[in-house]
Amino acid sequence: MVEIADIFRIHGPEYRATFGDRMLPSHQRAMQDIERCRTETLGGQVYHCETCREYQYSYHSCKNRHCPKCQQEPAEHWLDNQKHLLLPVPHFMVTFTLPGELRALARRHQKTLYNILFRSSSEAFQELALDPRFIGGRIGMVGVLQSLDPRSALPSPRA
Repeated sequence: MVEIADIFRIHGPEYRATFGDRMLPSHQRAMQDIERCRTETLGGQVYHCETCREYQYSYHSCKNRHCPKCQQEPAEHWLDNQKHLLLPVPHFMVTFTLPGELRALARRHQKTLYNILFRSSSEAFQELALDPRFIGGRIGMVGVLQSLDPRSALPSPRA
């Protein structure tokens, strides 16, 4: 089975050569950590069985929060816990999309712009929900940031 680490090892150098100057340092670090996760590069332990004379290698993990090998189990555990918190009420998903013209700015000022995006979208929803024509009360929300391919953060070419 192909893993994201394999894809990063094969295509990462070319990707970084093409887009590296536009990648955030945290994204470059995540790629590097995932490429090295559970490999000789990070070291590990060697176990030897005297009976069968076999060696078993156990390499260290990168512990990067974006690594699928390191975070699969914690992510599944978190999701299971979240399912138990769901109330037996109707719910739906709404998506707010940052306009393409703001994406380059958002990449440079993530904390500020995403804070504004989350705050303004939740305030707009609360205002609509309070209106008796819609819900007539306060609502609960969960905000999740969906990041895109770095190429989509670039201004689109104009015809």
